[in-house]
Amino acid sequence: MIAVHNLNNSRSQRILWLLKELGIEYEIKRYERDPKTMLAPASLRKVHPLGKSPVITDGALTLAESGAIIEYLVERYGSGRLVPALGTPDRLRYTYWLHYAEGSAMPPLLLKLVFDRIENEQMPFFVRPIAQAIAERVKSSFIEPQIAQHLDYLEAELGKSTWFAGNEFTAADIQMSFPLEAAAVRAGLNASRPQLMAFLDRIHTRPAYQRALDRGGAYELLN
Repeated sequence: MIAVHNLNNSRSQRILWLLKELGIEYEIKRYERDPKTMLAPASLRKVHPLGKSPVITDGALTLAESGAIIEYLVERYGSGRLVPALGTPDRLRYTYWLHYAEGSAMPPLLLKLVFDRIENEQMPFFVRPIAQAIAERVKSSFIEPQIAQHLDYLEAELGKSTWFAGNEFTAADIQMSFPLEAAAVRAGLNASRPQLMAFLDRIHTRPAYQRALDRGGAYELLN
């Protein structure tokens, strides 16, 4: 049976959701972040040397990286579901969004998270004004404009079709869910971009998404 090594509040929520969409049985092995550092425990590094999540095991196979896991599960267990046909324009878009989510969308969101923490980090009083000024400057001059550019781009793309790869829901939409959920919580995504907010509403009401939340437990990114 497939095991999902599930770190709380992580990208592994997408994998639990995909498995529910495909109707695949799985077990969850749970790991909790250190409440101070927010890092994964050492026990997760015993599964994969980087100690990242998601990681799945399927028999002798251990596989990390959300995009690689999604491709593996869809190809091995999907029976043609959640992926456009080979050779079609929708298939090319599908592949693009699978890579875009982590390769382009997530880096500026992660930078914002890091620099937000710098602004609020405890430090000697004489260092704090300098650190906060640097963090604010980096965010306002680079990170926030980058995020806005990506959100504008995504808003325009979803104006062309109901889902990212076309008019049918695919695993690419599952992959794209995490950066958009993160943007809604931490990076200013709101009703000013109605296509993106409608996308989030659509995915959050999918029965498989709700079942994955019930199975995986609290997902504080949505709070």
